[in-house]
Amino acid sequence: MDHPIFICSNCDAQFLKWSGRCLECGKWGTLVEGVEPLKSGKQENSGVTHAPVKTTKLSEIKNSGAARIKTNIGELDTVLGGGLVTGSVLLLGGEPGIGKSTLALQLAARLTSSLYLSGEESVAQIKLRAERLKLTAPTLKLANETNVETIMATIEKEKPGLVVIDSVQTIATEAAAGEPGSMTQIRAVAALLQGAAKKNNAAIILIGQVTKDGAVAGPKILEHTVDTVLYLEGDKFHQYRILRAVKNRFGSTDEIGIFSMEENGLVEVKNPTAVFLTEQAEKTSGSVVTCLMEGTRPLLLEIQALVTKTNFGYPQRRASGFDLNRLQMLIAILAKRSGLPLDSYDVFVNVIGGIEASEPGTDLAVLLAVASAAKNKPLPHSLVTFGEVGLSGEVRPVGHVKRRLEEIKKMGFTYAVVPAGKDIPKIEGLKIAQLKNVREIVERILEK
Repeated sequence: MDHPIFICSNCDAQFLKWSGRCLECGKWGTLVEGVEPLKSGKQENSGVTHAPVKTTKLSEIKNSGAARIKTNIGELDTVLGGGLVTGSVLLLGGEPGIGKSTLALQLAARLTSSLYLSGEESVAQIKLRAERLKLTAPTLKLANETNVETIMATIEKEKPGLVVIDSVQTIATEAAAGEPGSMTQIRAVAALLQGAAKKNNAAIILIGQVTKDGAVAGPKILEHTVDTVLYLEGDKFHQYRILRAVKNRFGSTDEIGIFSMEENGLVEVKNPTAVFLTEQAEKTSGSVVTCLMEGTRPLLLEIQALVTKTNFGYPQRRASGFDLNRLQMLIAILAKRSGLPLDSYDVFVNVIGGIEASEPGTDLAVLLAVASAAKNKPLPHSLVTFGEVGLSGEVRPVGHVKRRLEEIKKMGFTYAVVPAGKDIPKIEGLKIAQLKNVREIVERILEK
């Protein structure tokens, strides 16, 4: 016999009684009712023995490559490691309105054997969306269904190469208790669909909604079950989106895909550096270009900083596209190691294009932009900088230096400011200045 328990949707802690606040993680309103089967003593001590599983040596396995389906979307194929793997389950997550359903419908329309199942829209509404995106897919099959057993029977009958389920929070199974979207339902649905994917050799894409703080239980639970997890990132008020893999059993998680939200849906950005720097501002203080690495791809972005006299007793620090805690640390390093009086100034930092610059190699650019804004001294447009900054003010080297410098030269820049090191390659036509500490930034760059 089963007895009710209460499970936290944030940390999976289990309790026998409901309370408004989880005693483990401290979140409010996250306890949902579930059931846990009671194990009888007879089952545990029944004395049943099991035969050992047959093992195979790694060297004896001949077919080591997984069959892949090319999506014909270059950025998506790059993130996936070459395409969709047949018999796998992929989770596509992101905030509402970011473009998950748009990307999934575009993908389903490109492949010849696709099945699009929606629990949120009718087939007529999907048709309207396809017309808005100007998609022509005569072989694409649509259905509106929320029962996973019916979905599995449909997959068994149709034998599609790709199945899109939008969204997983609306799907339920008769074999589990709870409302659609609850932890119990999502776990059971994911397990059944995983088996259906393997049995029918189909690639299944599950679309999941995630809030800004990742508090929705569904996608976070599914991350442990599915084979691949992709998140579509960005601000829905900006034009560009980043597709990032956080889990991939069949490829690397280093690569990213960059898309632009256009009238006809998501369009690949094959040269993002050229796009992000086309609208670079005129020669003003507080603006500098940096080169960061997204997987194996060097990407040039503009960092802007604004330093103004504070009107209150405590100065403000604000950042868009950059970690606020790291910005506060860099401001403290700059004030301490170079003597710039920033304790009575507000500092604002913005990464142009809505991109999240989380790589440590962005430190030097942010610090240089803040110093330029504080001294009101513009930096030359031909300058690009990258490097990590330590607490003692030292400028530390970062990886892929040669690849970054080659991209800088390729995009027409003539001057690079990099961390000092023995292995800095020489690039013809590119002047390279090596810095050892923060004080040199002010003395050699801004005092000229």
